[in-house]
This record gives sequence, C-alpha cells and structure tokens, in this order.
Amino acid sequence: MVLGQIGIVADFESQGLGERMSFGRFCVHPGKRLLTRDSQPLEIGGRAFDLLMALIEQPGRVLSKRELMKRVWPDVVVEDGSLRFHMAGLRKLLGEGSDGGDARFIATQVGVGYAFVAPVERLGLEPPLPDHAATRPASPEPQVGGTTNIPPPLPHLIGRERDLDLLIARVADIPLFTVVGPAGVGKTSLMIEIGHRLTAQFNGRATFVDFSMLENPALVPPMIAGAMGISVQSGDPAAAILGHFGSDPFLLLLDNCEHVIDEAARIAERIVEKAPHVRIVATSREPLRVRGEHVHRLDALDYPLDVETLTRDQLLAYPAIQLFSERARAADSAWEIDGDEVRLIAEICQRLDGMALPIELAAVRAATHGIAATARQIGQRFSLAWSGRRTAQPRQQTLRATLDWSYDLLSAKERIVLERLAVFVGPFSVDGVLDVVTDVALGFDEAAIALDELAAKSLISANRVRGAGTYRLLEMTRAYAREKLAARGPDDHRATTRRHAMFFVSELEAIAAQDSSALQDARALRPQLGNIRSALDWSFGPDGDIGLAVRLAVASMPVFLNLSHLVECRAWATRAIAALEPSQRGTPVELELQASLGIALMFAHGNSPEAGKALTRALDVATLMEDHRSSLGILARLHIFHEHVGDYALTMACAEQAIAVAQALADPEALAIAYSLSGISHYQVGDQICARRDLERALEHSSAAQGSRSVAHGFDHRNRTSIALARVLCLSGEPEAARRLAERTVVEAVALDHPVTHCIALICSMSIDLWMGEFARARETLPILRDCAQTNTLAPYIAVAQGFEGELALELGRHAEAVQLLEDSLQQLHEARYELLTTRFSLALARALTAVGRLADARRVVDTAIARCMDIGEGIALAELLRVKAAIASAAGAVDDALALLDEAAAVARSQGACAWEMRVAADRAGMHV
Repeated sequence: MVLGQIGIVADFESQGLGERMSFGRFCVHPGKRLLTRDSQPLEIGGRAFDLLMALIEQPGRVLSKRELMKRVWPDVVVEDGSLRFHMAGLRKLLGEGSDGGDARFIATQVGVGYAFVAPVERLGLEPPLPDHAATRPASPEPQVGGTTNIPPPLPHLIGRERDLDLLIARVADIPLFTVVGPAGVGKTSLMIEIGHRLTAQFNGRATFVDFSMLENPALVPPMIAGAMGISVQSGDPAAAILGHFGSDPFLLLLDNCEHVIDEAARIAERIVEKAPHVRIVATSREPLRVRGEHVHRLDALDYPLDVETLTRDQLLAYPAIQLFSERARAADSAWEIDGDEVRLIAEICQRLDGMALPIELAAVRAATHGIAATARQIGQRFSLAWSGRRTAQPRQQTLRATLDWSYDLLSAKERIVLERLAVFVGPFSVDGVLDVVTDVALGFDEAAIALDELAAKSLISANRVRGAGTYRLLEMTRAYAREKLAARGPDDHRATTRRHAMFFVSELEAIAAQDSSALQDARALRPQLGNIRSALDWSFGPDGDIGLAVRLAVASMPVFLNLSHLVECRAWATRAIAALEPSQRGTPVELELQASLGIALMFAHGNSPEAGKALTRALDVATLMEDHRSSLGILARLHIFHEHVGDYALTMACAEQAIAVAQALADPEALAIAYSLSGISHYQVGDQICARRDLERALEHSSAAQGSRSVAHGFDHRNRTSIALARVLCLSGEPEAARRLAERTVVEAVALDHPVTHCIALICSMSIDLWMGEFARARETLPILRDCAQTNTLAPYIAVAQGFEGELALELGRHAEAVQLLEDSLQQLHEARYELLTTRFSLALARALTAVGRLADARRVVDTAIARCMDIGEGIALAELLRVKAAIASAAGAVDDALALLDEAAAVARSQGACAWEMRVAADRAGMHV
C-alpha cells in the first residue's frame, strides 16, 4: 500500500489538512508536520520529518540513499554523512532499541538504503491541530485494501498473453498460485499486470508486498501487515493479518519470495487454511511447496531458432525481438532497425535464451553502441556487467547482481555443483552431472540432491518434454558459473573439465560398442555437439590430455560424419593422426581416423590426392587387421572416390573386391553394399543390363533400417543404389518408373536427415527431370540442392548446383547465360577433381555454344569429352556425345558427317541397352530428313 502518495500529501498540506498515520505509539500529522507519541507532541527537525514521511509512505519498501537524498534535499548537493546523521537522530527520537530492545521501525539494507518495517495504519483526515493540542482522537476501524499499492504496470507487457489469460482465468479459483522461473525472466512484471487486471474483481482489496530487499525472514509477517496498513499490537502479526481479511475476497501479491522462502511458505499456508476467500499470487525462483499451491512455470520469451529462413516481418513477430526493439527505442527515440539488423537482433535474443532482463540490458547497450557492436561483444564474451535502469532494484541493474542474488542463497554444495555444471555446453543428463561434478569430497547422493535444488530454484532448466531427462544452464547463468569455477583455482577447473571429457569419451565408446547403428541417430546426437566440441578443445589444448584427445576424436568421428559436419571431421581427424603414438599406427584407432579423414576431404573439399591417400591407408590397415567389415566400408568410400575422379577401372576393381569380402561375411547388408557398388560401376561403363541386375539384387538384400546404418560410411548405400537404378530405368526406356523411384529416394533421404545423402538424391532427381523435360520440377529442386550444399559446406555439390542452373538456363532458351554458368561450374569441378558430372555438363555446354553460334568451341568441347570417356572407360555418355557432335556437324552444314555420327551413336546406345539414347538419336535423324 502507498500511504499518502507525494502528490496527495502536497495537496493535503496546501489545504491545511493531513491524513494521519499511526505506527506503534506514534502518530504523524502531515498537514501540521507534527509527530506525537501517546498523543504528546515530539520535537522533530524538518529534515528528520521529511525522512520519516518518505519512509512511512511506502512501508516495507527499501528506499535507496539516492531517493531519500533527492526527497529531503531536492535542491542541495549533500554527502552521505548528512543522511546517516539525520537517520540516526530519527531512530533515537523513535526510541529504537529501548523497551528492552523490542522496538524496531527502520531497517538498513547495507549499501542500498533504508525501509520502514513497522506496520502503518491510516487514520483518515482531520482539521489542523492547534499548537497546544495534544489529545489523540479515537481511531476509526482500519480500512484494509482501499487504495492498492501495486506498482504501475509496464506500458506494454510483451509475449505474455497466454500466461496472463491462464492466470487471470484461474487465480480467482485457486488459493495460491506461485509463478516460478529463473532470474530475469519477467515474473514480477507479469504479477503486477495480473494485480492490476484483477483488482476490480476483488473490489479494490489488493496488496503488493516486495520482499526483494528484506534481509530478516522474521520480518515477513510484519512487512505484509505494514503493506496492508494494519497496526499490529500483538506478538503475532499473522493473526492480525488473518483478522483483517474478513469474509470479503482479497488479493495478496507476494513478490520475490525465494530468499525468505520458509517464512513466506509458512504464512502463505496459514492464510490458505484460515482465510478461504483470500487469493495469493507469489513469485519465486522455486515453489513454496505448501498445501494448496499451484505452480505456473514462466518460460523465456519466444525467439527464432532458425534465423536465416525467416523474413523480416516473421522475425519481428517474435516477442523477444519485440521487447528488444521497444527497449532500444525507449533508450533512443531515433533508433531504427536498418537492413538485416533484425537478424543480428534475433541472434542476440538466441544467445540470451529469450530472457527478458538480459534482452533489456542488451537493447539499452545497442541503443548506445549499435546493434553490430553489441552482437559482436555478446559473441566474444558474454557480459554480466552491462547496466540497466538506475531506478531498477539493485539486484536487477546488472546480470551479475541478479545472479549474485540467487548464488548467495545457495548452500556450499549447491554452489560447487552449479559452478562445475558450467563445463557443459548445451543439454546434460543426470548421469552426466553425477560423473562430472562429483569427486572424493562431493558424493553422488549429495550431487543429486543439489541438482534437484538447483532445478527447483530455477538456476538450471529442466527439459519438460516427456522422456527427455535433460537439463541445461541458461547462457547468462553459465557465464556466471564459469567465472565462479575459475575463481576456485586451476586445479578444480582442470579436474572438472577432464571428467567432462572422460564422460563423453565413455558415452560415445559405450554406444559404439553396444550397437554401431546407435551412433547414427542424428536427432539424439545433435544437441551434444557443443559438449563434444568443448571436450575436444580442452583435450587437445595446453592443459589437456593428448591420449584422451585421440580417444575422443576417434569416438566422435561417426558423429561428425553422420551429421555431415565434414570440415570439423577433417580438422579433428588431422590433429589426432598427427598425435598418434607409434604403437597406435596400424590399429583400429588409425583405421577410424584415416577412413573418416578420407571421406571428409572427399565431400567437403573435393577429391584431392590427400583424400585418396587417407582412404588407401585405411584399407591397408583394415586388410592387415583382417577386419572384413571395415574393409568393405572403406572399399565403398574408395569406390565413390574413384568414381568422382573418373577412374572407372579402379571403380570396377573396388566393386569386385567388395563382392568377395561381402561373400566372406555372408551378411545381407554387406551383400547389398557390394552389389550396389557393382551395379553403379556397370552403369558408368555403359552396361545397363548388368547394372539393373546388380542394383536390383542390392535392394533385395537391404531394407530401410539397414540403409540407415550404412550412413556410417559417409552416405547411405540404399539411397545411392536407388538413385543409380532410377537412372538405369530412365535410360532403359521406363521414365515413369524412374521418376517414381527418384521421388521415393528423395523422401527417404530427407527422412535420414543426412545432408550428403540428401544432396546425392537431389542430384538424381534433377538429372531425371531434365532428361524428361520436366523443367518446372527441376526449377523447384535446384534451390533446395543449392541450400543444402551451401549450408553444409559441401564444395563439390555447390559447383554441381551451378552446373544444373546452367543446364536449366539452356533448356529455357537463355543460351549466353547457360554458357557462362556451365563454364564456371566445370572449372570448379575440375579443380575439386569431381569428374562425375563433368561429361554431362560438357554436353550441355556444347549445346549452348552451338546455340550461340560458337561451333568450333562446341566441337572442341565434345571432342575433348569423347577422348576423355574413351580413356577412362566412361561409356554411359558416349552415345549422347556422338549425337551432340552430329548436331554440331549439321549446324555447320556437314549433313553426311552428321548422319554417320548418328549411326554410330545408335549402335552404341543399342549395345548398352540405353533405349532413351537410341530414341533421341532416331528423333534427330528424322529431323534431318525433314
């Protein structure tokens, strides 16, 4: 309750009237500037009286020294000593410490300010007292509720519509609602808004009590009574509070209960039991845990998870971004969002986990220093010291102050657990906590109890999705805990980070030993990437353990390959290979690292000699170890490597060796992989009959479940088999069957959530659509392929996407554009040694050059491609190359040469079983005769 707001008191004084206020044996007459005790006037100085008035107008609230000095000395600059002097005099006048030391009126919050903690009672208005009057009039019955003391609401409470609707609908029917959430999430703002919206429903009988600056929990009941305007004459303030509720509805708002939780819980439960018409709404960082309590957990504001895919308007619709914009505009009225700055704001809100207080602090910072600078500062080092509103509670003026408030309430063991949890990046499980935070001084049971308490106090966030079983630290809490952990000394920090690395080594090794397919569940592994990276960084770092680093690198290879994080895979594999001990050469450790390095280099950087060298070394090690299953996997990788560089003799040799190994294993999945390699090899050399036979065998031996496991090789073999078979069907004159298979293959690739496999499937789809003249479908697929390749840094596939863009431009009649796109794509593919599609794009380039009249250049491109195909054994495109060469000859007027080339093309197509090529040749011959 606000007793005598400043404007009202001033008005009373101007009329010579005053609202009397009583506390204990004292009475204040504001209009007369008179203080009486037992109806006898006391001598009090003007400054002391102003101090007293400032304090009793807002009983229970801590007023800062700045506020008091501004009130008492509005036009004079004074030192803190003047305030302390007059405060000491006021306390002496009130007799604090007398009567056996029981009387207490003014509490000191060290370093902050002062609060009036005795209950204050309003006694109504009266005419000015004569100077000689000393008789205190009889007091009317105190009025409870009347004018509420709820602080003013925010002009616009953002992103809390659902919470407001739920609570407003239910508060009237629930005795006690506790709004629970971490520091800075916006609990107080929500409760203030609820109070204002419900006051009328409670006929104005509502009281707000802020415990944030209360140091002594024993003063909780007197503080509630004081806020309600109740004069407590007995030793049981709770009884007096209950007596004044009566039978009418009453709304009691208790803010910031966490540091006085026991006393707040006791009186709340007593009110719930004894006053059924009272409704309590409390805020705390943990539930009160009393009978009748309902808990509403307040989550962070919604913010975008995928910034790049959303439009500006979609981003601005998120509450977190709206809050940032509103606060920044309040800090600088000229502030506007320019260009792509909204994406930077979204990234800031992501980093701040959608938490209201840090977003407000960052917005104020951005209004002064700019959005880009603020985003950069947050990215480099999370700042806990940025300042907010001067008028905010001291605990909310910086993030550090906010977290200090929570940290100081923790037990010693809870502090240790919180600090050690800072080594986790992202989510962590209970098992992870127990392995990482415990040591000889902190046991499992103690750590588990501390974990429960930290979750209850909202310092760690539990994933409330059913079956998740994980926790995480908000970024600001993690930054704070990391500082505290570092302050404990290097030994504790190093021991904790080592246990963290050991935990993830053990987890990944155990998963791999139990079932190799378990490592292929991208959805389960993706959230742990931050922890795996952090453990690798530390292990390879100056304070790390190189032996542990190599183990962790080996264990994490399948993770990076499965998620197509090939740049990271290459980096960690390279570092681990360089750190191998001589005794580790020729072992499974080197085998895994070399095989992973080879596939990562091949897909992310092109088919460099280094990639071939790594894969060859891995095969040598597997052969030496007589590890047939590993040999098969590496043969599959070498097969695609030689296919990419255009060495079809070695491709066929890999396939033949793979069949021998698979037959020795006598395993359906192994046979499926081996027949897939053989079918693809036959397709490339131009034998569509044998290709179809082996590819259909491969699909017979595989299933979708088995296919998902083959992602361990860096791509999915079932998917790759279906892609090759779709192309064979298309060339064999079954276009509709080819299209259906290609569509199903893309769907399966998307379901695998594996970017490399997805790109391969999209390339197949594009190829068939363009062959069949489905240009609209190809145009829809192209941006998906480009985005997938660019997002996952798959350099060869980025160049492939550009080649398809050129081929599509050719088919749509944009010939000059097609020439430029195809030439650029071919150059990039040659540099990456990715020759798998260069013949196709050379064909398109020759057609485009012919269309723009550059016949000599077109002939040169085709002749070079034919010579290369004859040299490497790439027979698949030979008939089409001859057909295009015939078209160039026809355009130059050499019709006889063109017909001879068409005859040769038809014979080649017929021998390969490529009906589609044969039909194209027939159509061209018919056109020439016309």
